[in-house]
Amino acid sequence: MTELRSEVLVGFSSGGNVGHIVFNRPPANAYDLTFHEQFNEAIDAAELSDARAIILVSALERFFCAGADIKAFASNSTADNKAMVASAQQALSKIEGSPKAYIACIAGHCLGGGLEIAMACDIRFGSEGAYKLGLPEARLGLLPGNGGSQRLPRLVGPSQAFVMLASGESIGPEEALRIGLLNQVFPEKGAMLQHAESLANSIAHSAPLAVAASKRAVNDGLALPLKEALRLEAELLESLYETDDAKEGFNAFVEKRQPRYHGK
Repeated sequence: MTELRSEVLVGFSSGGNVGHIVFNRPPANAYDLTFHEQFNEAIDAAELSDARAIILVSALERFFCAGADIKAFASNSTADNKAMVASAQQALSKIEGSPKAYIACIAGHCLGGGLEIAMACDIRFGSEGAYKLGLPEARLGLLPGNGGSQRLPRLVGPSQAFVMLASGESIGPEEALRIGLLNQVFPEKGAMLQHAESLANSIAHSAPLAVAASKRAVNDGLALPLKEALRLEAELLESLYETDDAKEGFNAFVEKRQPRYHGK
């Protein structure tokens, strides 16, 4: 695995078919434009790598990501803040549009834009702890700017999402699990990371084109009426029939061996 330089705020490293994006901007991973520029670069590196599943994690003990650096946001010009928001939106669109799986591992406060990053990922794991998850923008006179008002209701339902958005109140990991914001909560961070690595490796051993089609079926299908979504599923399945990966999968099953997929 490649080493991350200490001055990097957001860095990518890879080992085999699993990659890691690490946030490291003490004290709270509060982001500015430079942070999101590096985040975009890390995602680009992940997309160009051989990694088939990417784990997002914080190097800090108490924070996953506290969202925007409020002091910087308040002192910036409107143009500067718009540039930061545009860079953040670009990063999250890359994650959502990627054919690879992204897993957020949360063991510290995950607020505002930090939660928006997590919600753009395909899977969200948490560890037990006293940290909070939430979108407090309404208490600052704002609305989430990186998709939070749209992704949250798709995960937890419109009524629960409105409560969180309008009140600005945060919730703990157990409540986040109960409402569907987190996929699973683990007793401690080490167990969470171990499970994330195991799942990432499992996804990495599936056919890449099938994983990409599954991601598109879920994300795009949610925005469609059921009849159209079923048509999308059929189209995606048909696109896989003649791929080398599908042939390899069938051959490996018949020959009782592990398949070797190449994304073709």
